Amino acid sequence: MKTTKRILSILLIAALLCTLMGCAQTAPVQSEAPAQSEAPAEAPAQAKVYKVGILQQLEHQALDAATEGFEDALRELLGEGGVEFDYQNAQNDPTNCATIATKFVNDDVDLIMANATTALQAASAATGDIPIVGTSITDYVSAGVVDSNDAPGRNVTGASDLAPIDQQVELLASLCPDAKTVGILYCSAEANSVFQADTAKPALEAKGLAVNVYTVSDSNDIQAVVTKTVSEVDAIYIPTDNTLADSMEIVKNLTVPAGIPVIAGEENMCAAGGLATLSISYYSMGHSAGEMAYELLVNGANPATTPIRYAEEVTLKYNAEIAELIGWAIPEGMTAIGE
Repeated sequence: MKTTKRILSILLIAALLCTLMGCAQTAPVQSEAPAQSEAPAEAPAQAKVYKVGILQQLEHQALDAATEGFEDALRELLGEGGVEFDYQNAQNDPTNCATIATKFVNDDVDLIMANATTALQAASAATGDIPIVGTSITDYVSAGVVDSNDAPGRNVTGASDLAPIDQQVELLASLCPDAKTVGILYCSAEANSVFQADTAKPALEAKGLAVNVYTVSDSNDIQAVVTKTVSEVDAIYIPTDNTLADSMEIVKNLTVPAGIPVIAGEENMCAAGGLATLSISYYSMGHSAGEMAYELLVNGANPATTPIRYAEEVTLKYNAEIAELIGWAIPEGMTAIGE
C-alpha cells in the first residue's frame, strides 16, 4: 500500500513538472524591453529681440528729448526686453556720423534711428537696405534722403520737426512791431536750417521788413557773427538749428545786453536764451518716430511708402527771464516756459 502511494506521488509530481515545463515552452518569459527615453520637450520659442542703432548728431536738450521719446515708444510697444538700443553720439562731427553709421551696418542692426540731418544723411549713405527712421529733421527732401515727403521711395522715413514758419514770422511781427530790420541767423552747414531760412526770408519781407542773413559754418564762428548781428538788426530769428541750439548761452550773452529779442525755432532754444517760440514737442516727435519704427520692424511696413509724419500741435511760449532782462512786454495769453 505504501509502495502504491509512493508511485502515485511520483507520478503526480512528474505530471506537475511536465505541466510547468509545457507552460514555460508555450509562454516563454520575455525580457522587459528597455524604456524608450522621452524626446526632450521643445524649448518655447523666444520672442525676437530687435537691435536698433541710434545715431544722434550731437547732445542738446531737443535732440535728447527726441531720443527719449523714440526709446520710450519702442519699449512700450515691444516690451522692456524686446529691443536693444545701441546709442551713439557723433558730437556734431560728420566723420563720426559716417563711422557710426558704418558700424551699425556691420553690426547688422534691424533698424537705424538717425537723430538730426547730418546723422540721417550719413545713415542713408551707409545703407540702402536697413530701414532708417529719422527724427529732428525739418525737410527730408532738402536733406537729399527721400524722393518726396509723401512717398519717400527709399529705405528712409521718419518724423519732421518742421514748425509752421509762417506762424513764427507772425509771432515775430506781433512781438516786435517797431522792428525795421530782422536778422536770420543759422548754420550754413545744416540743410534743415537753410530750408527754414529760405522759407522765412520772403515771409518776413512780405511783412515790409528788411532782412539780413547771417550764417556760421560751425560753433567757432558764433561769437563774431552774433556780435555783428546785434549791431545791425532790431530782432533775430533763429530756426531749429543744432549748432545754434548748442550755443544759445553765447547768443544770450550778446543779445540781452543789446536788448535784441530772439524768436527761436524750438522751445529748448528759447529756454536757453530766446524771447519767444512757436514750436513742437521734441519728445512727442521722437515718440511718433518710435511708433513708425515699430510698424517697420513688426508689421512689415515699407519705409519707401511710409509718408513723413508732422507734428499736429505747436506750443506758443516765452522766456519770462529774457523778457524781464530786455524789458519786453509779452502780450496776454502766452505761456511762460516752465509753467
